[in-house]
Amino acid sequence: MSNPPTAKTILCIDDNDGVLEYQRTLLERQGFAVLTASSARRGLQIAADSGVAAVIVDYHMPEINGHEVALEIKRLKPNTPVVMVSSDEELPSHVLEVVDAFVPKHEAPSLLLPVLTRICDEVLAKVAERARLSA
Repeated sequence: MSNPPTAKTILCIDDNDGVLEYQRTLLERQGFAVLTASSARRGLQIAADSGVAAVIVDYHMPEINGHEVALEIKRLKPNTPVVMVSSDEELPSHVLEVVDAFVPKHEAPSLLLPVLTRICDEVLAKVAERARLSA
């Protein structure tokens, strides 16, 4: 059985260890707990077994690309927000329809944290609303 979502736990999936380390450092400095996976398969396993507030996934990865990862995460846990990052300036519309946000890698230093904070705040608001309605 998977764990419930933790408001400040983020899963980062990227085949580049340097990018993972950058994301971990950036997010931990802002108080997030960070889980990392250097392969899509490992990322999907962590996503299925762990309670995460959001997932950051690279678009270009070997074996399974970020679009396929996002589709599987949304199938397993439809309410888990997914942020796609890519070295591409734009992604195909069918990819963008699956994810909650897209951040080009070159803009990650300025955009990733605000986008992630917004998404996590939205998740917290939904959880609070559900708790209020069920009380």
